[in-house]
Amino acid sequence: MSWSRTFVGWLLIVAAETVHGFLRQVYLAPVVGDFPARQIGVPVGCLIVFLIASATIRWIGAQTWVEQLQVGLAWLVLIVTFEGGLGLAPGYSRERILSDYDLFNGGYMGVGLAFTLLAPAVAARVRGFAARQ
Repeated sequence: MSWSRTFVGWLLIVAAETVHGFLRQVYLAPVVGDFPARQIGVPVGCLIVFLIASATIRWIGAQTWVEQLQVGLAWLVLIVTFEGGLGLAPGYSRERILSDYDLFNGGYMGVGLAFTLLAPAVAARVRGFAARQ
């Protein structure tokens, strides 16, 4: 398994999610509101992560379930770190950032992160790249 390729996979996710976030804020948020747009964005983001995981899992070389989980965990940690910094940079409050993760108040990002953790293993299975023990 290649950690540098895992990082490149994450960069692809960040690039795609940045475009997704921009389009969501420009076109969807004015119609449905900011928080509902962010809620709608989670399943779309999961699809983006899954497509990138599917396209890169063989290339990354994560052959076992544990390696695939390590890729997902690396992506999760990098995403949380990046999004936290990205949220703080324009001056969003901690509460505003964390609201996206609060499932009990309609924030679905935690679901998206759980999906990110499992996406490499699911993508490997769907692509027929069966995980060895």
